[in-house]
Amino acid sequence: MPMLLVVDDEPAIRHAFQRAFGDTDITIRSAGSAVEALEVLARDRPDVIVLDVHLPDATGLETFRRLRTINARIPVILVTGHGTADLAIEAMKEGAYEYLLKPLELGELRALIDRAVQSSRLMSVPAAIPEVEPAPPSGDLLLGRCPAMQEVYKAIGRVAQQDVTALLTGESGTGKELVARAIYQHSKRAEKPFLAINCAAIPDNLLESELFGHEKGAFTGAERRRIGKFEQANGGTIFLDEVGEMTPLTQAKILRLIQEQTFERVGGSETVRTDVRLIAATNADLEQLVEEGRFRKDLYFRLNVFTINLPPLRERERDLDLLIDHFIRRFGQELSKPVREIEPTAMEALRAYSWPGNVRELQSVLKQALLRMSGSALLADFFPDHVRKGSLPESAELSPIFDWDQFVSARIAASSENLYAESLERMEREVIVRVLKHTEGNQLQAARILGITRGSLRNKIRALGITIAKSVWSDDDQSDS
Repeated sequence: MPMLLVVDDEPAIRHAFQRAFGDTDITIRSAGSAVEALEVLARDRPDVIVLDVHLPDATGLETFRRLRTINARIPVILVTGHGTADLAIEAMKEGAYEYLLKPLELGELRALIDRAVQSSRLMSVPAAIPEVEPAPPSGDLLLGRCPAMQEVYKAIGRVAQQDVTALLTGESGTGKELVARAIYQHSKRAEKPFLAINCAAIPDNLLESELFGHEKGAFTGAERRRIGKFEQANGGTIFLDEVGEMTPLTQAKILRLIQEQTFERVGGSETVRTDVRLIAATNADLEQLVEEGRFRKDLYFRLNVFTINLPPLRERERDLDLLIDHFIRRFGQELSKPVREIEPTAMEALRAYSWPGNVRELQSVLKQALLRMSGSALLADFFPDHVRKGSLPESAELSPIFDWDQFVSARIAASSENLYAESLERMEREVIVRVLKHTEGNQLQAARILGITRGSLRNKIRALGITIAKSVWSDDDQSDS
């Protein structure tokens, strides 16, 4: 269970945090002074720290620097009053995770702490390679005995201690983030920050600011200076996922950063020097993108210093049973649903399926199956239809025209208080599924028709529960039939 340490001398602020996170799985610890904060840090290992800049026994960045000396991998969020933003910016240059201005806005606070908890987990939870089998059911493990995975382990060992750029390639869901974390955790920078950024998940017009920061007034809405991830992670490691989605301008700035370890913030002229190690990942064919003129050749050569290719699950037949056993034990423990027996037809279905979503899809299917399971035996009936059948039909007709009148009437009858958002989501799913069926699953072509980036489309596919195998379907296709 994640732990949040709130350091503020105002009892009302500490109480507000207890109330704001009382309905979550986050445990709150509080301290009213710098001395108390250091005592809590010595006793417990919080996942995130929220720190008021001004405390009765410390001022400015004194407490922040002492906390960082003890453990630089715990994300620290500064809380400041009016007129102290410059101090918070200085703290971010020294590695603070983010800062907030009082009064605090609950929605912004929750979202920020959720991201900080995830960042803390990436730094602290080992991405382990078990030396003995069976692997322990908890933790994030790189599992596999097949020759291709053995080569991955060897490559991690070769590159981890070398302070060079690494490029991870492979299909979505093959475990590139786990490999990046393993490289970081076995590197010389393991005690420094590790920040992960998905280039496809951030709109093009915001990605450059997220990475490099911006000056006040650089664009509409830039009300104050922002420190970017490359400045924030000075001395540590940056993991850039989906680098093939970067714009040409961002590619140029990344190239300069790799070459010179310098950059300028958006809208600024000051040259900022940093010291970060870059690990990049992509599921795209960067060589093909270079040929198409969509990715800089010189940047590709700079990223391609040491490449690790992760094999798809369909090429790891010897590992499938090992992974199934591990995830069933892990999720059974997490969900309090121990599995004592796996029906033979269930194992046959899992082995016959092609797993286009790789290990990530396997995890999802097994977790769904355990949630549906009654008793202690895992049956094939608990799997989604497409897994039980081994694959989807070669062709699938479009679902019938959706009856919006029936949908709206049913939601009103169900006393919905979120009908607008529910309708938008349903409309979005209908449009995306139909376009993907038209393009026969070609996401690049579908993104062009929809007028969005391929990265945005990929995020919507995941969020809306759309699956692309031999045909395109969504979770609602089955529930509507």
